[in-house]
Amino acid sequence: MHTIAIIPARGGSKGIPRKNIKEFCGKPLIAWSIETALGAKHIDEVYLSTEDEEIAETGKKYGAKISMRSKYLSTDSVTTKEVLIDFVNRYECDTLVVLQPTSPIRIGGLIDRTFERFIKTGADTLATGFISLQYEWTSVDNTPRQQLRGWFYDDGNIYIHKPYYLKDGKYWGEKRECMLIDEYYNYEIDTEYDWIILESLMKYVNSTEVY
Repeated sequence: MHTIAIIPARGGSKGIPRKNIKEFCGKPLIAWSIETALGAKHIDEVYLSTEDEEIAETGKKYGAKISMRSKYLSTDSVTTKEVLIDFVNRYECDTLVVLQPTSPIRIGGLIDRTFERFIKTGADTLATGFISLQYEWTSVDNTPRQQLRGWFYDDGNIYIHKPYYLKDGKYWGEKRECMLIDEYYNYEIDTEYDWIILESLMKYVNSTEVY
């Protein structure tokens, strides 16, 4: 089984300009995802997908292979699904592991544990996440939090796909697996405030035995 990890990292981020190569805890943000993927025993190749030459050079420095994509596939309106479809039509693999650089905390062998869950369950699609108890105001009639059933929210940390349905233009297969992971993995960087929080959290989890 040939497994590729893909790290999507376009250059035109708006919330935090150039965030993918901005220094995060001492190294460019994308470096955390690249190095963790390279250290995962179930990953055969690690690709950085970008249209940006500076991001590509940074990715190479940290050991990733580079998949240059068109400018069209790097606009604000283009979805991750479109990027993945383009990728699997150009690169052959049996399994595709998607690692978004905005979720840099993947300590404790998270990638390998997630992949092993994917194989064990026979899933076509897997997403990591958590049970959210957040609902639109007035929709649950002031129900106590302890009585809420909650729903699975994909946190953006790890997605695993079988390429066949992506090649058919679909974003998931018939058998989907939801993997609950510890809360410190769930945070992702979208804003400057997120950046401050995640840097502090990264320093904390790397200085303790939380995992």
